[in-house]
Amino acid sequence: MNFDLIIKNATLPNGQIGIDIACKDGLIAAVERDIKAEAKEVIDAKGQLVSPPFIDPHFHMDATLSLGTPRLNVSGTLLEGIALWGELKPVQSIDDIVERALRYCDLAVSMGIGAIRSHVDICDDELTGVQALLEVRKQVAPYLDLQLVAFPQDGVFRDPTAQENLIRSLDMGVDIVGGIPHFERTMQDGAASVKHLCEIAAERGLMVDMHCDESDDPLSRHVETLAYETTRLGLQGRVAGSHLTSMHSMDNYYVSKLIPLMVEAGLHVIPNPLINIMLQGRHDSYPKRRGQTRVPELKAAGLTVGFGSDCVMDPWYSLGKADMLDVAHMGLHVGQLSSRADMAWCFDAVTSNSAQIMGLEGYGLEIGCKANMVLLQAKDPIEAIRLRATRLTVIRAGQVIATSQPSISALRLPGRPDSVDPSQYAPASMGG
Repeated sequence: MNFDLIIKNATLPNGQIGIDIACKDGLIAAVERDIKAEAKEVIDAKGQLVSPPFIDPHFHMDATLSLGTPRLNVSGTLLEGIALWGELKPVQSIDDIVERALRYCDLAVSMGIGAIRSHVDICDDELTGVQALLEVRKQVAPYLDLQLVAFPQDGVFRDPTAQENLIRSLDMGVDIVGGIPHFERTMQDGAASVKHLCEIAAERGLMVDMHCDESDDPLSRHVETLAYETTRLGLQGRVAGSHLTSMHSMDNYYVSKLIPLMVEAGLHVIPNPLINIMLQGRHDSYPKRRGQTRVPELKAAGLTVGFGSDCVMDPWYSLGKADMLDVAHMGLHVGQLSSRADMAWCFDAVTSNSAQIMGLEGYGLEIGCKANMVLLQAKDPIEAIRLRATRLTVIRAGQVIATSQPSISALRLPGRPDSVDPSQYAPASMGG
């Protein structure tokens, strides 16, 4: 058989070494040692890691790359970010959002991201962001999967036209129902919003992804309602709670009740380590709370946890470069996920776990999966996180769509090597 592409001598995330991967007609056709066949293109992985693409299950593409317009977030808080976003919305056009979002997608592809779930604000009557990101979704479809969440940023009950706008956005083709119960006027309104939005999703056969309890307030407990409504409406496996930062501040007894309820409901969990460590604990002096939800405990309970990046250079977060390994690196540190097994799991949190949350079909490195892959300048997933490894080659449907030169430094030191490749510096006991 002649193939479109063969990757030779790859290391896989599961630890297999010396593996060849053959691609044909956009799919993986063979995964085995020493494939002897012709191909239009052959890539020698040289023992480096080949992974399925990175997945970002939580992002705000309608705001990305808008940093400084119309001003900067001086306090660095979530609430000033929301206020600043309210100032930006009336002055940006559909073309502005499309241009910024396409630039961001270029960056994301270069960093090996193959799918993004983006929340899009529906609290403007023109639905500017919705129109823009529907166009972006169409344009990037050949090289990036983009899911859209109808997100009532100002509260589905708090904003006077949000309920109508949310339905309009779903009718226009937005994929998923979103919400923000902790931003409603009262706890009661927040709980009612969860019920209302889950019922809309159940009626339409859609998934739910709700900003939930993005707060330091331990009494913000809307995830309990989300778990209840998920079970009541038979939405198990279709609902994600994003952020859940209040869980970091809850007492242990309540959490010992809450996590089993989440397991019973089959909730997915999407922490956003970069933004959670930046925004939470702003009212604390010292000791200062980290804010990231209880990742080790949620993981141990068997819940599917995927890390999202949330923001890049926007009203909430002024840094970022579409690097999901950066996200995993922060999640690892904030969650103190320091065992070898936990560190390897952090790689899953930005790949396979997030693909499961998004319901992506044909994801993986098995025969019959889509031929979407990333060749990394690292020997294994832990080293990829440690190094935030260079994406040497990005492949979509068996075709190379992005390449980068290896990160190698030239040295001019007497008696020392003439170059340094960071991927070659793991201790011998770790396989280096």
